[in-house]
Amino acid sequence: MALPLDHEGGRVRPAPWRRHRTDERATKRPRTQGRFARGHRSRALARRIRVKRRRHDPDEGPPWATTPTAAPISPAPIATQPSPPAAADIDFALADDEAPPTPIPLLPGRQTLRRRLYFALANLCTVISIGLGVSAILLASQGHITWAATVLLGCVIMDGIDGPLARRLGVASPFGAQMDSLADMCSFGVAAPVVALLWLHGDTPVWVAAPACALLAACAAIRLARFNISPKDGRYFSGVPTTLAAMVLALAILISPNPQPAAFLMVAGLALFMVSGFPYAKVGHLARLPVYLWSLPIVGFWLDAELTFTVIICVYLASGPLLWLHHRRHQGSPLSI
Repeated sequence: MALPLDHEGGRVRPAPWRRHRTDERATKRPRTQGRFARGHRSRALARRIRVKRRRHDPDEGPPWATTPTAAPISPAPIATQPSPPAAADIDFALADDEAPPTPIPLLPGRQTLRRRLYFALANLCTVISIGLGVSAILLASQGHITWAATVLLGCVIMDGIDGPLARRLGVASPFGAQMDSLADMCSFGVAAPVVALLWLHGDTPVWVAAPACALLAACAAIRLARFNISPKDGRYFSGVPTTLAAMVLALAILISPNPQPAAFLMVAGLALFMVSGFPYAKVGHLARLPVYLWSLPIVGFWLDAELTFTVIICVYLASGPLLWLHHRRHQGSPLSI
């Protein structure tokens, strides 16, 4: 190829960085453009180092998360005897559902010696109430109805002591509340109906006395269960308490050892008033009555104890429905039961 001439007629040699392609080079295959623009060698090298894509297992995660490597060759396992489980493994196994439940402390709060003694003293009254209830059943079965009624009054006294004593000593607990409820069922839900049945057995047919006493036991259980789940009201009882019903029954036996023919109606009436929703004033409120009102029962007991006792019980039982009607008329809604 001839070099071009300059204006003076000389040959001009082009700069190395401005050299043009010759016709011979232009006829060759042009250089590739695109991803492998550096030439055929780079493409061949890329094909040479490209790894054949293996099938992806979905359990191994995304394909870019792991790099295909050769699995290490592990030696064949040697058969050995199974080793006993370690102590830590045993503790972990016991922590599962098969582990025995951990007992909770019966006395909440500080576990000091003084509080434990107070706790035992408060629950001892409850245990004594259970023992007195069983003694009342045994005495009544031997024919000592009057002594059985006296022992029932002892159950009433113990039931009135254990709760205030536990609160006064600061050892009230859910365990004590459940124990008190079970003791009430034993003394007032089982012992009191048995004593009442043996008291009525002399002058009342069994087919009449037995249903009345069974109703007393069932209503006592319903009354105690409802008391455990109901919100407490500091002013009124919801229905006649089981303790008060047992006290009324014991006093009736002491005042009249030989029951009247209609005595079973009193037992059945006490049972129904226990499960009623009528509000009854608590004993603490009754103690605030004027002094002249207390003089009337005293004079009445001196004149005729049986008649006076019957009148007092009837007035107290009628106070619940009357108080319910009074609140409904003046406040638009009765007391919650």
